Amino acid sequence: MNGLTDLSCETKFAEFFSEINPMILDNGEKISKVRVAYRTYGELNSEGTNAILICHALTGNSHAAGILINEESDRNSEPDLLKKYSKMFKGKPGWWDANIGLGKVFDTSKYFVICPNILGSCYGTTGPVSINQKSNKPFQANFPSITVRDIVTLQKVLIDYLGVNKIKAVTGGSLGGMQALEWGVMYPEIVESIIPIGTSAKHSAWAIGLGEAERLAIKNDSDWQNGFYNKQPEKGLSLARQIAMISYRSFTSFEEKFAREKVKNSEKFQVMNYLNYQGKKLVERFDANTYLLLTDTMDRHDIGLNRDKVENVLAEVKPKTLAIGIASDILYPTVEQKFLVEHIPNAKYAEINSHHGHDAFLIEFDQLNKIIGEFLKSENL
Repeated sequence: MNGLTDLSCETKFAEFFSEINPMILDNGEKISKVRVAYRTYGELNSEGTNAILICHALTGNSHAAGILINEESDRNSEPDLLKKYSKMFKGKPGWWDANIGLGKVFDTSKYFVICPNILGSCYGTTGPVSINQKSNKPFQANFPSITVRDIVTLQKVLIDYLGVNKIKAVTGGSLGGMQALEWGVMYPEIVESIIPIGTSAKHSAWAIGLGEAERLAIKNDSDWQNGFYNKQPEKGLSLARQIAMISYRSFTSFEEKFAREKVKNSEKFQVMNYLNYQGKKLVERFDANTYLLLTDTMDRHDIGLNRDKVENVLAEVKPKTLAIGIASDILYPTVEQKFLVEHIPNAKYAEINSHHGHDAFLIEFDQLNKIIGEFLKSENL
């Protein structure tokens, strides 16, 4: 593949750790033979110093850019959700395609862009749908709880494997932003800048409450079977997604898009139809145990945990920092990104002006290109 012109690259896989040398999680549990699914765009320079790390959010994956041409498969998982995703999105661009590529803010003629699927997800990296080699069955609810730090620890192993010596920027929105913050704390010696978007230094009571409602929706589905199900708890996972979608948007966006309009020849409101559609769509490509695991991981996010006061930890962040807020974000309101800037030395703040709510980081690409582009240029990155 010519990384400068072709963004149709496929998912790659790498396996790390072993029975003798397992990955030790934050909670002390161990996992061996951890697989990572990832995509790269552009070419790593001879010094290994031009990398950009893109971190995806809760239900995202490594398909950050490029047109998905081939149907892919992860034979080490049951169900094979990478295959389901690739069938659904075949011929479609990645979730941040507008930001990655020739002439875009993460220009692949200049940068080597890496997007790994995170630990605990269901698109090729080891998680609840992965086959446990000890039982020859999927881990399901037996998969251990993880933290954002565990996710970043595994990403660092991948970065080393790829020969990266310096990362120009680590960025992502929501859970991706949490990863960016942890990179700034855990590996400041190789990270030149972090760009957390629509995220927080620690998960708020507000966000935890919403996450708990989503988890209870899954757990109250009779098909959940305490996490050892033979069929996806579709009603529960669908309802969890519907609850989440409300928090991802805003009052204004719903009013402008739906108001009180009803489905043709029906008493059903259009907004109900939209939420049902979003729930069904996620059920077709995601896993309930994975959803439970990763929302719990987000709740555990606290940059100060077992370190120091949050303010003191942020004060020690060394990489250049651009915290981006979203004007209408109700899930991670701008006060949380401004808090980061207040306590991280020489940090900068920028705001996406949008009525789309939290999801604006997946919609307002022109603003993101401009904001991030100006930051990278001003910091000579």
